[in-house]
Amino acid sequence: MFARRNLPWLTNFVLLACLLTAGSIVFAQDSQRPKSQSPDDVVRVFTELVQTDVMVFDKQGHFIKDLTRDNFELKIDGQVRPIQFFEQINSGSSNEEIQLAAARGSATNADGPNPTKVIPLDRGRIVFFFVDDFHLDAGGFAACKKVISDFIDKDMGQNDQVAIAAASGQVGFLQQLTSDRNVLHAAVKRLSPRFYSVLDSDRPVMTEYEAMLIDNNDIELLNYFVDETIRIMGRETGRDMAASIVKGRAQAMLSQGAVLNTNTLSGLESLVRNAKDLPGRKVLFVLSNGFLIHNRRSDATTRLQRITAGAAKTGVVIYSIDSRGLSTGQPDISLDRSPDLYGRLARSSHGELSATQDGLNALARDTGGRPSFNTNDFRPGIAGALKETAVYYLLAWKPDNNTQKGGRFRNIQISVIGRPELTVRVRKGFFDVDPAPPVTTAEVKKPLTHEEEEKNVLTKLRNAILAPYPQTALPLTLGVNYYDSAANGPTASASLLIPGEFLLFGPRNGKTQAVIDVSGVFYDDKGIAKANFLERIVTTIRSEEEASGYRGDITYNYIAKLPPGLYQVRVAARDDKSGRTGSTNGWITIPDLSDRKLSMSSLLLGERTKAMMRNVSSPDDIGSVMLSPSHRFRSDSTLRLLVFAYNTTVSTTEPKADLAVQVQVIRDDQPVLTTPLRKISTENAPDMARIPYAAEIPLTGFRPGRYLLQVTIIDRTSKQSATRDTQFDIY
Repeated sequence: MFARRNLPWLTNFVLLACLLTAGSIVFAQDSQRPKSQSPDDVVRVFTELVQTDVMVFDKQGHFIKDLTRDNFELKIDGQVRPIQFFEQINSGSSNEEIQLAAARGSATNADGPNPTKVIPLDRGRIVFFFVDDFHLDAGGFAACKKVISDFIDKDMGQNDQVAIAAASGQVGFLQQLTSDRNVLHAAVKRLSPRFYSVLDSDRPVMTEYEAMLIDNNDIELLNYFVDETIRIMGRETGRDMAASIVKGRAQAMLSQGAVLNTNTLSGLESLVRNAKDLPGRKVLFVLSNGFLIHNRRSDATTRLQRITAGAAKTGVVIYSIDSRGLSTGQPDISLDRSPDLYGRLARSSHGELSATQDGLNALARDTGGRPSFNTNDFRPGIAGALKETAVYYLLAWKPDNNTQKGGRFRNIQISVIGRPELTVRVRKGFFDVDPAPPVTTAEVKKPLTHEEEEKNVLTKLRNAILAPYPQTALPLTLGVNYYDSAANGPTASASLLIPGEFLLFGPRNGKTQAVIDVSGVFYDDKGIAKANFLERIVTTIRSEEEASGYRGDITYNYIAKLPPGLYQVRVAARDDKSGRTGSTNGWITIPDLSDRKLSMSSLLLGERTKAMMRNVSSPDDIGSVMLSPSHRFRSDSTLRLLVFAYNTTVSTTEPKADLAVQVQVIRDDQPVLTTPLRKISTENAPDMARIPYAAEIPLTGFRPGRYLLQVTIIDRTSKQSATRDTQFDIY
């Protein structure tokens, strides 16, 4: 089933065929990289230590820095417990993962023959937006779409990972973490009002809140609806019958409301719990018009507690936003009702606004966040949440093993000794460790047949591809590029890199070999598979002694022919001997060149040692460079850039175009290098439909970290411009 190939590395690109038309440019990949440890949760219960994150603010809302372990008092279920670990942490930094591992008292194998992960540089924040479209009206939807779009355009950081989810699932395949703004805007466009409602068609009109009060025996409100029912149905309707009708209506409405609550909270709980595989702290914004949690036919209270416990284990902090904005809390005058001469409706409805906000308030307060209510300007709340979660204290303590057997919910109380004026924001609590599964006698497993082994491998690869987030047991790097050639037309290329130091070699067929199984799928924006691949890669070395120091990278490239559109590539790889499996993904937009608009290929990056930057669009003096699927470069090297411009306007008198280009290098959303606008030489371009531009950027002097490379090409004849960007790391 699998092809067998000896690939210590694959030179990346069948793309060479089209690149050679612009000059003699060769690409490959460097193999050196540092190693680090695996990530884990911000708050989690372990057999060694329990840990939680804490934020401390003064009356002006400023974070209090430089507190020490001795400044804090920790209580679990009212009992003071000693703090075993204490540290101040910057959220979203690569150091966060190291500090979290230290807090758990667990060491990681960052070096040696079995490293666990490649060091992330400038990891950035992880931000979720959860749109409760089961409890939103048209105005709420408009507010939600605006606040999310504003965040993407104005507040999203260079290295942030963002996901947009809807309770109903209407975002579909685009409900994924990504740093690609095009994908996020496409997700926002999918949000549309669904108009779920629990209002019934009977008269007088009854709201869900009024139904809840009637179900809770609000006599005054019940009498109002009984009187109105008799007035509408006639005097022959007895009072007992009218009361039965009113109560039946209320119960039916509450049953409908319970279903909507369950749908919302189950979707939110799933999102929170699936975040367990993501590193560090995660910020989750819940946008809703509110919902009722004191519905006796709903299990909302229990689900809220489960979400709180799940958020504690996965490091999620929830900030809730009431998308209704500024509200007076007065009855809805648009409802078709008779005059309420005795004010019974007004007296009953005065608590409706706060009742519908109770669930949102609990989600935020119990997970260490805070709610944003009664305001029409949501952006300060978003910015404030990101600012105040940027720094936190991590506390850890030893659990009491004698009290960890019942799966109880434990309450956490943390205070700053002698500073009652300070606000301490901490999670409400956590559930004890689940009891260990019973020990059973191990079954003697029969050896798998060759067919069963292959089926098992395919299942593991498929599960890794379909996992909500990338699997990191085997670290992978994926480069996804788009280009257009005269021979092949629009083409997408997926280039997978597997660091050789993670391979496990062993005897195989009389040789010392490592075997990697690779599988991948190209999905369109609806999640429909459009292309796929499956490959077995065999790497052979001379001896087992060589295996301990092996650093040769494995690079696999796959070319797909796809029509214009937005695509995601998902790839998984599995080491046959160790069983380690990893997965990764990337997005690519293939433009429609038939619209004749100026467009660009992906930015193709390589590395060379020649320290200079210049326009080398002409094929003169173009040397060999190495293409980098990982986009990781040494600080003493030179970055090489190649990009193609399509649909340029060619002069009618001579075969050339009037193009200009500007290159920017950005870090932490601030430009660190901006070139002047310079002309692209097109006189010797072999194909005016595909004009190349190449440049070199010496990296000496750049600090290690993650950068954004942005290239803008301007067609001065047609007055059009196009921009492409990509990230790269310097180490």
